[in-house]
Amino acid sequence: MKASESRYHKCIYFSSNALARKIEKLAMESWKKLGLAPSHAYLLLLVLEDPGVQPGYAAEELQLSPSTVTRLLEKLEEKKMVVRTTEGKLTNIYPTPKAKELYPQMKNCTREFQEKYQSLINEEEASRLVKSINRINDQLP
Repeated sequence: MKASESRYHKCIYFSSNALARKIEKLAMESWKKLGLAPSHAYLLLLVLEDPGVQPGYAAEELQLSPSTVTRLLEKLEEKKMVVRTTEGKLTNIYPTPKAKELYPQMKNCTREFQEKYQSLINEEEASRLVKSINRINDQLP
């Protein structure tokens, strides 16, 4: 059944979660070749592009709770992708050489994911959707 045919098609909760599940599935397909979940991958990309980033900043940037970032970091540490250092009260996150080697492949996964969803809903509509979602997110508490 199409989401638009559901009895809950006018409910933002239902519609946004149905979309999120479908987007998550597309993202997981794009990242599975590297053995990374999308949430781990985007955190790792942030660390690769901003070595020494602090967990609090990562949480803000990725719109995640600090405890979620901590949990993601623990998994990335297990995979030997990041190391955390403590300098006084500050914790910094750095990519490992193993993570740095993956960076080009990670950029390809990001591009492939974008191409995949744009092929399904077209580039212009995808761009409008992302802008609308961000605008609405900014309005909500």
